[in-house]
Formats: sequence, structure tokens, C-alpha cells
Amino acid sequence: MVTSYTERAFIIFFRFTMGWTFLYAASHQVFEPNWSAVAFLQHTKTFHELFQIFTTPMMAPTTSFLVKYGHLLIGLSLISGLLVRVSASFGALLMLLYWLAHMDWPFIENKNNFIIDYHIVYAGVLGYLIATRAGTVFGLDGWLERRAAGSSAISRAAAR
Repeated sequence: MVTSYTERAFIIFFRFTMGWTFLYAASHQVFEPNWSAVAFLQHTKTFHELFQIFTTPMMAPTTSFLVKYGHLLIGLSLISGLLVRVSASFGALLMLLYWLAHMDWPFIENKNNFIIDYHIVYAGVLGYLIATRAGTVFGLDGWLERRAAGSSAISRAAAR
């Protein structure tokens, strides 16, 4: 259980900043009718064959839809604090996939990032949000949890 003011402040900060990161990415994708994930996926190096599957004419529309609306839903979830453990899990998975896609082993994206880059840091922050049940800190997960506990107490009292 999160008890200290400082820990709650960090959880809220990380939840909002990660939520904003996903929402900002979605804003460039969802509202751009011609946006596609294909351009990003065609420039992969280390695991090119793996990611190439998602750029085929049959898969590209589905891949693009899942990426842009995945970003939107993850961002909204993190900002609102609703289903944070679920959305943060998907967010961490996406970050690990992006890390692999940027990899030109042992460098990530460019020669300045040796094995570790911001995708790994983001995945770690999302893992922290999962572990601390961040949605219960000033979020809708906590509100729903308190509401369910209150209705359980009312049900038990009525049964007596």
C-alpha cells in the first residue's frame, strides 16, 4: 500500500507523464488519416524479418490501427487512472517491441545508445506503475475499489 506523500506524488507524476507521452503520440496518428506504422517498421535492422510481417499490405492497416488506438487508449487509461495495470502492461510490451525495432545490435536507434535507450526506461516506469497499483492513487481504479468496498459493507449490513 502506498502511504507516503512523496511516493504518491511520484506515482501521479509518472502516471501523468507516461499518459501524456502516449496521448501525444496518438495525436499525431489518430488525427492524421494517412498515418501508417509501415514507415517505422520498414527501417528495422536487427529483427527486420520479424517486423516485416506487419508491413505487408494485408497486415499494415491492422497494425496501424492497433498502434494508433493503442497509444490513445493507453494514454487515456494512465491519465484517468482507470485499468492502469492492464494499460501499463500493454504499454510496457509496446515499449519493448519499439526497443527491438530500433535495435542495430548492440546500438539502439543510433550510436549514442548502447543496449539501453528511453524505451527500456519507459518500460521500467510502466512496470513501476503496475507494481504500485498506480490507478488507486488519485485515479478511477481507487474510486472503483472504494465504491466496491462500500457496497460490500452495505450488503453485509443488510444481510444481518
